[in-house]
Amino acid sequence: MNPAIAIRMVGADFLKLRKKRGTLIWALILAVAPLVIYFIVKGLQHSSSPAEHGPAGGTEGFKDAMPVLALFFGPLAAIMIGTDGGAGDLAAGVFRDLVVTGRSRVALFAARVPAALGLCWLVMVAAYAVMLVGIYALASGAPTPGGALAINGLLFTLFSTGIVCVVAVGLSSLIGSRPAALTVLIGWQLVASRILENIESLGSSRKLILSQAVAHFSPIALGEHHGPRGGVTVTMSTGTAVIVSLAWIAVFVALGAWRTRTMDA
Repeated sequence: MNPAIAIRMVGADFLKLRKKRGTLIWALILAVAPLVIYFIVKGLQHSSSPAEHGPAGGTEGFKDAMPVLALFFGPLAAIMIGTDGGAGDLAAGVFRDLVVTGRSRVALFAARVPAALGLCWLVMVAAYAVMLVGIYALASGAPTPGGALAINGLLFTLFSTGIVCVVAVGLSSLIGSRPAALTVLIGWQLVASRILENIESLGSSRKLILSQAVAHFSPIALGEHHGPRGGVTVTMSTGTAVIVSLAWIAVFVALGAWRTRTMDA
């Protein structure tokens, strides 16, 4: 398959995802609404009692808002998009039609990954822009993040949500059911991984949890706890974090491609 055909296939999958307004709207709501609520609440607290509550924006606001987007609600939006990208053709009943065209099944799967990533990252860029507007507009004279920190924060957000999106594409392609994949991934993201992170007896094996590897690359210090649910941050080397991240991607991409190649049309 030549690059021109590959680009057309990715573009077609991206267009299919973009036209699913329910998925796109809810992904935007998940990514943007928590930030808006955060700025409203913090702004009201600061205006009512400036001595007790700092401004909603500024560098401190950035340190509070970025994990909300990059480590909690952003990945949830990525799961919505990724599972739709992975199992959307099966759910719509068009997978058989795509197979009979003679296209490689592996190529059909491979086109889903960049298409889902593209839509996921568009949503994250929009949400990050909203966050930056709040950070600078509501600083109230407090120090604000420099350009390097703002760019690093964006790159980290794209990384943390992108890797979850790829895993979601692979798992939903493996299972063949978007609702089932959504249930598994949201349960893992919100409950199971948080519980495992807090079990100290697991020791260094907690480094294998994806959220731990991702958190290692955060441009801000997360401290002992991170995220709205207070997951423990396990210390690891950069090399370990890279290996764990790549392993999650490789395993779920391989499983998704294998299932797409072997399933009955």
